[in-house]
Amino acid sequence: MKIGKDMKRGKRTREAARQQRRVRRIATPDAAVTVTFRHVEPTDAIRQYAERKFSNLSKFLKRSCEVHLILSVDKYRQSGEVTFKSGDFVVAAQEETKDLYSVIDLLADKVGRQLKKHQEKTATKRMRAPSAGELLSAEEAQLGAGPERS
Repeated sequence: MKIGKDMKRGKRTREAARQQRRVRRIATPDAAVTVTFRHVEPTDAIRQYAERKFSNLSKFLKRSCEVHLILSVDKYRQSGEVTFKSGDFVVAAQEETKDLYSVIDLLADKVGRQLKKHQEKTATKRMRAPSAGELLSAEEAQLGAGPERS
């Protein structure tokens, strides 16, 4: 049987394909950010700032999400509210200050805290309690060999 260059490249290409699949699984999901302006002139700078802040929050979730941000101005009050949806999971927050950029910062922090808390809850929910046999074997290991049975 003749072993050529193609046989050697086969392993490498399979390994490269595995690496690409691994990278795809680890990649963060996309966040579709929608910004709505009420009683204020829409600017690209504010829109891009909001998209950059809220797209980073998608790293806490495993699936893609939708973010709807509403920014409004009433005389001297700048307020904002955000709805963060991912499947059936919904997070909402409201904030009010004197600057739209600080409103976006505060909303991103508030939603980030809520997402971290949700992630911790689901992680603790996955953990199971040890069974009685596991508890007994752990106690025996701590006490030493224990009494021998015949």
